[in-house]
Amino acid sequence: MTKYALVTGSGQGIGYGIAKRLADDGFHVYVTDYSAELAEQAAKQLGGTPIRLDVSDADSVAAAVAQVPELDALVNSAGIYPWLGFRDISVADFDQLFHVNVLGPILTINAFAPIIAARGGGAIVNITSMSQDHASPGVSAYSASKAAAHGVTKLAALEYAERGIRVNSVAPGTIQTEGMKNALAGGESPRESALIPLGRAGAPADIASAVSFLVGPDSSYITGQSLTVDGGYTTALFNFYRAAAYGSTKASTEALGQR
Repeated sequence: MTKYALVTGSGQGIGYGIAKRLADDGFHVYVTDYSAELAEQAAKQLGGTPIRLDVSDADSVAAAVAQVPELDALVNSAGIYPWLGFRDISVADFDQLFHVNVLGPILTINAFAPIIAARGGGAIVNITSMSQDHASPGVSAYSASKAAAHGVTKLAALEYAERGIRVNSVAPGTIQTEGMKNALAGGESPRESALIPLGRAGAPADIASAVSFLVGPDSSYITGQSLTVDGGYTTALFNFYRAAAYGSTKASTEALGQR
């Protein structure tokens, strides 16, 4: 029996990586994006079905639902991440950010869950961020939106469990994508080995592997959870603070070893 998955924001970046992995796993993928052109290009490469979808617009979501007769998995990867300090957040910025990053998953989950339930149940995965728990200067509003999206994950998991639908989230760390390059000030490249214990920034495929697990049978008793995929970055934050105090990661490591 053919399995069906829909991935929002899958025209490029993490979303495309997820759609590619699910296609490799045997899913027929509905490739959706705010840009119809990106959706069409990606779907052609993956052998999927393109759908233009603005997750923050209820009418757009309803139009997409009409094109999806069967569904086993929904992945909410669409998101925006403006570079805004806490004191720079305007009402317009807040509305746009929360409409896409928080209202978007709410609208898509409620719209597509009945289709998943009609297939006997399935899985939903929301792509959040490590910043849901670890805020950084310059991304405060984004962090707040992802913390809210994590809350949406837990609430949806409770409300849809009786319909056989598991809802989890994946929280990426620094992932090398087009969006990340655009978000970084001045075109700065992500710093890798100095901050990430595994010595590299992540790739979309790293997030896709986690999603593949969470929509698959091996995670059948997991719901309402968040899986952080960050190369150890958030686990080692304390060491980074010590490194700053000592002037270098090496000095901090030596100091920690002496205590």
